[in-house]
Amino acid sequence: MTPTSASPRLPAGARARAPQVLSCLETLYPDARTELVFNTPFELLVATVLSAQATDVSVNAATPALFAAYPDAHALSTATAEEIEPYIRSIGLYRGKAKNLAALARLLVERHGGEVPNDFAAVVALPGAGRKTANVVLSNAYGFPAIAVDTHVGRLSRRLGLSVQTNPDKVELDLQKLFPREKWVFLHHALILHGRRVCFARKPNCPGCVMADFCPKVGVEHVAV
Repeated sequence: MTPTSASPRLPAGARARAPQVLSCLETLYPDARTELVFNTPFELLVATVLSAQATDVSVNAATPALFAAYPDAHALSTATAEEIEPYIRSIGLYRGKAKNLAALARLLVERHGGEVPNDFAAVVALPGAGRKTANVVLSNAYGFPAIAVDTHVGRLSRRLGLSVQTNPDKVELDLQKLFPREKWVFLHHALILHGRRVCFARKPNCPGCVMADFCPKVGVEHVAV
């Protein structure tokens, strides 16, 4: 689903840079996909909720035991937040996330028969979920064309001169204007990987970046995020 809020004009040169960015990302990360480990839409939803302000590594370390204890929404809906907490204690903001997971599972059972709905508005309405979570779940579980804007995607979009926005919804809208719909899912995964491996938040590896020739931020001592 496209954000409804309009964004200002795209940065100068954005439309010319977008195909270059996409070409480089396809060369560097041809198999880009989410690094969250999951087997079902339910597991992906839970992992995505847990990943807010946490690393995928920390989430992947915690979820096997959590899913062994609560393999589906019906099982998780019987748990209290206090019973969930020990499984996710190693993840940031675990107390609040435990409360959200308990409430989320109950709503999945009450409203959707325990299944994760293939519906954007229904996922956004779940506790602990939001636009980014819905985009991640629907794109990876159901093939829905979407761009999930996390901190990496937002940072790289601004550095590469694809958007000047700081609001994730407006960054998403700018990227949707610049890239083919069939590339949206790949794009956000590839940008995340590039943000983790090359275009770091504090000290981006500009000399080692294949996009240095056309990146407007190369050579800037302090790169705005």
